[in-house]
Amino acid sequence: MAEKTAVPTNPASANFSGLPVIGLLTLLSLPLAVMYAYLFIDTISNSQGGSLVPSEFTLEHWRFLWETRPGKPNIWLVTLNTVIFTCCITAVTLTVSSMAGYVLSRLNVPARGFFLAGVMVLHAFPSVTLIIAIFIVLQYLGLYNSLIGVILVKAAIDLPLGIWLMKGFYDTVPWEIEMAGVVDGASRFTVWRRLVLPQIKPAVMALGLFSFLSGWSEFILPQVLAPGARVQVLSVYLAGLIADDNNFDFGTFKAVGVFYVVPVLILYAFFQKHLMNIYGGGTKG
Repeated sequence: MAEKTAVPTNPASANFSGLPVIGLLTLLSLPLAVMYAYLFIDTISNSQGGSLVPSEFTLEHWRFLWETRPGKPNIWLVTLNTVIFTCCITAVTLTVSSMAGYVLSRLNVPARGFFLAGVMVLHAFPSVTLIIAIFIVLQYLGLYNSLIGVILVKAAIDLPLGIWLMKGFYDTVPWEIEMAGVVDGASRFTVWRRLVLPQIKPAVMALGLFSFLSGWSEFILPQVLAPGARVQVLSVYLAGLIADDNNFDFGTFKAVGVFYVVPVLILYAFFQKHLMNIYGGGTKG
């Protein structure tokens, strides 16, 4: 019998099919990239006579980094509040969602279908419709105008979607992986932490990134529930620059906007691979 010879493949021809798509996406993204580049250049330069071409280099618009504006909190305190607010929301959402999703997926919980339906109903309500009731509850508990109060509220609002997503990913993990750990004498918690959780690592990374971005961009809840200067976050600080009509500085407003968006762009650049792998499922054990 004649042996079959392998047909060599050309890597360049194999990747050629994706070039038109990459070119199209690059063309569509070019205006956005140009806009961000021009916005940054505009914050470090001045133009004369309304010209769009910068005429001189200046750091005047970035003075908020080393000078405190009258009547405004220090930008580094505001940034620290934002980091604490966002990281705590991400940690609470990941911890509770990963555990609750596993329980709903694997354990025979009474009224599990009713609980899942309730989770989705809670997610259907916008936070704005609950803001008055939340305000009264925080006032009663003494958590109004504090980071702890707004963190708990934001995390509770994000939890329903996180629980539902994690439950769906746990459903894709084969039962044989868990049974092997149980037969070897491992506890249910050990099986979840060491065998099941690594199988859905892309989902955990994606949910963590989404929770971080959601907390970083949140405005309504901090504005209403934590308006004080000592607990202010960047979104509220940025909005306060527009509200001051008498001392409005558009150059500073643009510079703070760039300062606000840079961490998000850096985070996306480092973790975009995990977002792309969310549909890839877990590793087979």
